[in-house]
Amino acid sequence: MGGVLIGFGIIGFVILVGWLLARFRIVDQEGRLVLNRTSFFAASPALLFTVLSEADVGLLFSSVLAVALVAFIAVALIYAVVARIWFTRDPSRIALAATATGYSNINNIGLPVAIYVIGDASFVGPMLLLQLLLLAPALLATLDILSAGRASVGRILTQPLRNPMLIASALGALVSALEIELPDPVLAPLEILGGAAVPLMLLAFGISLRGERPLQPGSGRKEVVLAVLLKSLIMPVVAFALARFAFGLDEQLVYACTVMAALPSAQNMYQYALRYDRATLITRDIVLLTTFGSLPVMLLIAWLLGPA
Repeated sequence: MGGVLIGFGIIGFVILVGWLLARFRIVDQEGRLVLNRTSFFAASPALLFTVLSEADVGLLFSSVLAVALVAFIAVALIYAVVARIWFTRDPSRIALAATATGYSNINNIGLPVAIYVIGDASFVGPMLLLQLLLLAPALLATLDILSAGRASVGRILTQPLRNPMLIASALGALVSALEIELPDPVLAPLEILGGAAVPLMLLAFGISLRGERPLQPGSGRKEVVLAVLLKSLIMPVVAFALARFAFGLDEQLVYACTVMAALPSAQNMYQYALRYDRATLITRDIVLLTTFGSLPVMLLIAWLLGPA
């Protein structure tokens, strides 16, 4: 448990530094975008490739993916049904918020959590592949159809190919599956570059928290509360039950599946909402509030299930 608290302390400290940089106007939101892009296009792909190229990905793909997918479907369906009955009939609004209810922030928070809390960054790869290869294209196709009456097939099919983190994860998994031994001159520069990934992510995330004001009047508060409860509380419970009882995984995998399910909603959801000009306030508040709510939930999970 002490190691878990240290891990959260490390994450929290770097996020706080990012927030202070924004608070004292040392780095503005444009600077945050530079940090994000540097991590997204260079450091994070290097880190994911080196980690997955040396990981036993076969075990993860057979179990973690199944738990994550079923847990996502469960909470997204609950949200969609409840929202459709009591809150709104707008299908785009429901699609975005339902996806945000189960779509986790793997890029900015998941990787640091996997490294410092679970102790194994290889859990990030399968979830990243699931979200970017299946869940994101499904949402984009739905929004394309609802907004334009038809889907851009080429855009949907090529969308995963434009994500460097996904490409690096797939290549790393391939190297591992084929048992290819990479020479040190190849791995060394990638390891150096990958070492910058987590600090850049957390600093950028801390900067992004400056000035956000959630749950403003007319922002769909009840819908946001429903999504936050499902993402922060129900999804980890569902993932735990699936991992422990349905799939019979060992304690470490049960712990990892439960922690990863408690991650906050991904910022991608807000970007998609802006792109289609649908449910922007709702998705923004879901991302923000699940980010704050995920910390105590993950601490509780670590206390109950984590290593001593």
